[in-house]
Amino acid sequence: MDRRDARSHPRRHPFGKIVVLLILTVAFLAGGYALRLYAQTKTALDTTYDNQTVKKAQVDLSKQKPFSVLLLGTDTGGLGRSDKGRTDTMILVTVNPQQKRTTMISVPRDTMTHVASSDYTGVTKINSAYTYGGTAMAVSAVKDLINVPINYYALVNLDGLEKIVDAVGGVDVNVAFSWTDPHVGSYQFTKGPMHLDGKEALAYARMRHEDPEGDYGRQKRQQEVIVQVVKKVLSTKTLSSYSSLMKTLSSDLRTNLSFDELVTLATNYRGAFTNVKKESLQGDGVYIGDAAYQVPSTKELQRVSDLGRAELGLAKTTLDNYNTKQNEANTNAGFDWNNGNNPYYHVYQYIK
Repeated sequence: MDRRDARSHPRRHPFGKIVVLLILTVAFLAGGYALRLYAQTKTALDTTYDNQTVKKAQVDLSKQKPFSVLLLGTDTGGLGRSDKGRTDTMILVTVNPQQKRTTMISVPRDTMTHVASSDYTGVTKINSAYTYGGTAMAVSAVKDLINVPINYYALVNLDGLEKIVDAVGGVDVNVAFSWTDPHVGSYQFTKGPMHLDGKEALAYARMRHEDPEGDYGRQKRQQEVIVQVVKKVLSTKTLSSYSSLMKTLSSDLRTNLSFDELVTLATNYRGAFTNVKKESLQGDGVYIGDAAYQVPSTKELQRVSDLGRAELGLAKTTLDNYNTKQNEANTNAGFDWNNGNNPYYHVYQYIK
């Protein structure tokens, strides 16, 4: 286990790779060339629609009501992976058309949670909720953690990111420090401006262990890649590989947002998508047994809960869940929240 994973870091503003698929769709439908591509887009997106796995929390989009969507990026589909994997990217997005604002709240992959499934019951990292119980359990884990309703979900795998970057002709990034990809070994990233194709962008967005900021540094690079993709999409009239992108949408994306709902978003919510506020749930680096976790303090969990609920026009509620109860028990036992040196955190089995 890399001890750097358990380090506490300053709050960062990660941006998940999956959101670009929804923004791309909105951009296509809202553009002047939308009618010509309408049928092709609908056919592709209809194959991504899944309303059975996760039941929708109803919201009236036709009346421009605020809504939330959980964006999930799995670690499968890239670099030769084919197992079910985990959701290493988990971002709760709230969209408030009245305030013309979209807020993205990233949940770190190593955040402690509790799951109950046929395969395993107990404490695990929140990115493993998907492994044990699929999309439904991943959605429930985030919802239970911060008590913010989740109206929709969208799930994409790593292969989708590679295809999207290629479809827009690559992306321009500013590499913070020089390094060689440790897994593939054929990609050299040199400090300064670089232009990346899909495979390079995937390697750039995935690297974690070579980064002094660990997973928080990786999230910053994911943000950078996706911001550059979105800029290209919003500034161009055509895509040279549009048919390839449509194939990506159908093979690498699953969502309970229907095509008609996406059309409504393109029509009624475009102003909110242009103003993006980025937030992150900040955890304290700890060890539970010999595994590195991120454990957010109750104060931090409450802050994020208040933020998410306010963006949806909901009243604040005092959190009382598995994490807050474990935090209280650890605090009473003398846990030092200001330690900053990977302290050990005890999981009390009587807490459910």
